[in-house]
Amino acid sequence: MKIKATKLRQNLYRILDDILQTGIPIEIERNGRVLKIIPEKINKLVNLEKHDLIIGDPEEIVHMDWSSEWHEGDKLT
Repeated sequence: MKIKATKLRQNLYRILDDILQTGIPIEIERNGRVLKIIPEKINKLVNLEKHDLIIGDPEEIVHMDWSSEWHEGDKLT
């Protein structure tokens, strides 16, 4: 969406809130040139909390032999 700088000035906070809510950038025309306001991309993985779920040495799991537990034709449930 492209708007004039005057419209941006009149509705600055509403337009900024719309950009943040929708994620859609806005183009502003000023003196024959175009500027863009683009929301920052947020890495949602940064907000994940670390959980210690493995009790013991994780390397032991990598080298475990599960062949006796698996049978051809078995389905996961």
